[in-house]
Amino acid sequence: MTIGGPGDGSPSKNRRRDAARVKAKQLRVSQKKKDRRNKIFLQGGIAIAAVAIVVLVSVIIVNSIKPAGPGPKNMASDGALIGEGMVTALTPALQPDANPRPSEPDTTGAIANIRVYVDYLCPLCGEFEDANNEQIAQWVDSGAATVEIHPVAILTSKSAGTKYSLRAANAAACVANYSPDDFFAFSSALFVDQPEETSPGRSNDEIKAVVRESGVSTALSNVNSCIEDGTYESWVTAATNRALDGPIPNSSMESIIGTPTILVNGKPYTGSLEDPKEFASFVQVALGETYSTSTPTPEPTPGG
Repeated sequence: MTIGGPGDGSPSKNRRRDAARVKAKQLRVSQKKKDRRNKIFLQGGIAIAAVAIVVLVSVIIVNSIKPAGPGPKNMASDGALIGEGMVTALTPALQPDANPRPSEPDTTGAIANIRVYVDYLCPLCGEFEDANNEQIAQWVDSGAATVEIHPVAILTSKSAGTKYSLRAANAAACVANYSPDDFFAFSSALFVDQPEETSPGRSNDEIKAVVRESGVSTALSNVNSCIEDGTYESWVTAATNRALDGPIPNSSMESIIGTPTILVNGKPYTGSLEDPKEFASFVQVALGETYSTSTPTPEPTPGG
């Protein structure tokens, strides 16, 4: 009988060890492939999520910024010009990036050209309006003067986040566009019970009530939709910047520095905002100066 020694069976053990090593290597290779695949998927997922976030932010930004659109009709000078009989001059809409066309002032000295830059939240504008609105309306209605009202929105950030200054100026532009002969009445009505600076101001519904109560009779539903949509807010912002950057047409002013800015025949009024007699006197002097500079000096009579 043959008796086996201690080396018996070693080839089988070696094969098992080799097989185990091969299996372990295969598992390591497989795990590395799996890890790389998961890493790629993870990176791809992060990239997709990042792109989605960028797209979402872009959509929010685009939707929150109104693209520049045409201005309102009948405000090609950035203001509404009201003349005899309280009739507003008709002009085409100012196109985006177009320069405003200044109104041509009367140079005969027979008509006072009054220009007022107003912010509907500005308390000083309210003071001037309260003191002078009635006499200005009488002068304009009779043909003795024209008044050009430029709504600006300097105090947009001064209404507890509601942007009342901007919304009110937009509403004035809406009225000018759809019911121009009611512009003066509506602009004046915005100063009745004027909201205080830093207050939220009027809501859009309250502004629409002012539209109705001021007698706007043409295209009322269009005016209301225009107010709700903020149709001319981009134009208001552009017109405000133009007034602040200057120059101010038909005057020696480089720009407005606040509201109200009041010009008569191109000359800035710096007197009392609450004294209608002082303002009337200024208008009379401005008319006289215009007349004296526009009227030729008579030639001397021969032999005289």
